This record gives sequence, C-alpha cells and structure tokens, in this order.
Amino acid sequence: MAIYYIDRKTGQKKKEDVAGEKYLNWIYENKVGITLLETVVKKKLFSTLYGKLQDYSFSKRKIISFVEDFQLDMNEAQRKDINSYTNFNDFFTRKLTREARPISLNKDNLISPADGRLFAYENIDINKMFQIKGSYYKLNDLLQDDTLANIYKNGTCVVVRLAPIDYHRFHFPDSGVSSDTKKIDGLYYSVNPISLQKVVEIYCQNKREFTKFKSDNFDDIILIEVGATCVGSIIQTYTPNTPINKGDEKGYFKFGGSTVIMLFKENVVTIDDDIIQNTISGFETKVNMGEIIGKKK
Repeated sequence: MAIYYIDRKTGQKKKEDVAGEKYLNWIYENKVGITLLETVVKKKLFSTLYGKLQDYSFSKRKIISFVEDFQLDMNEAQRKDINSYTNFNDFFTRKLTREARPISLNKDNLISPADGRLFAYENIDINKMFQIKGSYYKLNDLLQDDTLANIYKNGTCVVVRLAPIDYHRFHFPDSGVSSDTKKIDGLYYSVNPISLQKVVEIYCQNKREFTKFKSDNFDDIILIEVGATCVGSIIQTYTPNTPINKGDEKGYFKFGGSTVIMLFKENVVTIDDDIIQNTISGFETKVNMGEIIGKKK
C-alpha cells in the first residue's frame, strides 16, 4: 500500500518513504502476521524490549544506513557528526538547531508542535472523531473523561503523525502554563495509515498521555501524545505549572513512529485553508515544528 502526502512547499503529492514498509504490510495484511500482531506485537513487552535494544551501543551501527536510506539532513542537528551518537536512540532523539526550525512569535499564529504529516478537522463531532476514511472514534474514549471531552464539542482537532524518519521531539504551540501529564495505559499498534485502515479506534487503544495547556492566545488546549509499535518511551521534559514560551520543548518519543494530537475549543482557531482542503481530499500535509498552521480567531 503506497502512502501519499502533500508537500506544502511545492503543493505536490509525494509518496512517503516508509521505514519497515514490508514488515508493516505483512503484519497487518497477512494472516500469520495478524496473528503475531494480536498475540505479541501490540503488547507492551514487545515494544518495551525493542525500544530498549536501541539504547545499547551495538544499535549505533544502524545510524549511517538510516541517514543514507532516508536522506536525512544532519546539518539540521546540533550534533552533526554521526559518530558522536552513542546508540540509535541517542541519534533518534537528536536535538536540532534553532535555525533549522524557525518559530513565528506572532501571538496570532498557531504553529505545529512537531515535524510530521498533518490532518486537521474543524467543527468536530466528539462522538464521531475521524481516524481515517471509514473509521472513527469517540473523544471521551480517547481522553477517558466525559466532562473534558464535552468542552471541545464543535472545536478543532489537529493530528500530527510522526514517521520514524522525522525529528521526534515535540513542542508547545503557544506560550502559557501546562498541567501535569495524565498517562493512560494501552496497546502498541502502529499509527501508520496501513494500520489505521485495519484497526479501529487505534488512538483510543494505544498507550497515550495528555496535558491540559492554558495557552496565552488559544484558550485551553489539550495536548495528546500517542505511543505506537516499538516506541520505547514517551518522555516528558517540561516542568508543570511553570511559564512556558512558545516553541519550548515538551518532550520526545524514543524509537518508533508516533502521533501528537491537539484539541481546541470552538471559535478559537482557524486552520490554514490548504491544510483543511488537503484533509478533505484525504491527504496529510507535511509540516515542520514551528511552521504556521493556523490563525487565532
């Protein structure tokens, strides 16, 4: 299954380079693969062990081929020398230079919290949240909090899918103050479109963490990080209940593809039209952390 997205810089449709594409196709479409998925792969132990392997020094052998295969620009990294990384997770969670991800400080501009491929939905139905064509979930199942879910009725939902080849630190989309993180245990399905088409309510089934963020310019935002297959950990690096600047780091994912979701109340933000139109057409829009994706209403 080929996956296509819209390159925002050119407006062109591009085929995504998927890390582990053959494995994903086999495990989600082959009968033996599906059995292995349900008995082993989706379980916490598998992803935990696989993630921990990326912390050992022998895993650094994969870095060179990973950079070459996916043509990663190491000039964006604070540590440009591949040999300076002690293991694959050290490389995978690498920090970038400020120049690599410029941030709009205009208070009316909403920025993407992460690098990835983005869907955006306005006037959401909290009882029928869009996962992928023909597949939906309920917001209260995602948050496990009916009262909180109802606050975002008719609001806006932004979903940023991080592929394994992306920069894997996530950031705050505005200045403000953030609460402690609530952790919800779950499974470890892949969040790739291949699996999103096969497994219902993945976001509600997978391990996830969410934070109430009192934004200075976009009211109260819910920030959600969803784990996935082979994600060793979701690491929160921010300090709760202290002032946060726009673009400050919130945390990072260890190895694996993952998802960041943002929820906005009704009449708070207008998402850029190209992103909305791409979403309606069924295509994600490739964005970088710090890139403007919407405006304050």
